[in-house]
Amino acid sequence: MQILALETSTDFGTCALWQDGQIITASCPPGRSHSETLIPLVQQLLAEAGSSFAALDALAFGMGPGAFTGLRVACGIAQGMAVALDRPVLPVGSLETMAWEAGGQQVLALLDARMGEVYAATFRCGSADVEVLGALCLASPAELHLPPADQPWLAVGNALAAYPELLARCAGWECKPGILPHARSVAHLAAQALARGEGLDPALAAPRYLRDKVARTVAERLANGGKV
Repeated sequence: MQILALETSTDFGTCALWQDGQIITASCPPGRSHSETLIPLVQQLLAEAGSSFAALDALAFGMGPGAFTGLRVACGIAQGMAVALDRPVLPVGSLETMAWEAGGQQVLALLDARMGEVYAATFRCGSADVEVLGALCLASPAELHLPPADQPWLAVGNALAAYPELLARCAGWECKPGILPHARSVAHLAAQALARGEGLDPALAAPRYLRDKVARTVAERLANGGKV
């Protein structure tokens, strides 16, 4: 089984190829748009793996939440390839991939949503898959509802580095601010989903947005000291 996975929900864009349990990955060059670099990167990845588009059984992508433009890039490319190849599409949540990437049992995933807010959710990770424990949410670092402090949680994600107040609130747990959504985890979770028969018609695939607003108004930026 071969699955191509795309993850561009943050500035750190990646792609991965699942080949019967083996995963190889590649990262988008920094400082350039994912829409410019992702397809050439995929072509290079397939060539290095000795594979091809025709050999793929499914396309997977990080569906978000995350950066609006990045989510549309991964979804659009995965859909386009899936239609051309007549293959199913497997959307995988960005916070779910962070939880799997972290390698803990109980994980609190915290992704910087910009505009002074955080995407968050809690997960339990098993030997092969991720279970969502609480609803995904969008909140400010101060108002975000955290899980019980007396339980052993692993807090991960760039929101911990972006918001010192949030890092202080999670100080009683192990924290990994460097964890971001990655295509290798998208590929792994997509393979589990495909084995369960969860592949979608490409027309049904869509990004997961938790926010309707893309940017602050000028007045809101000025009220926040000029910050985004």
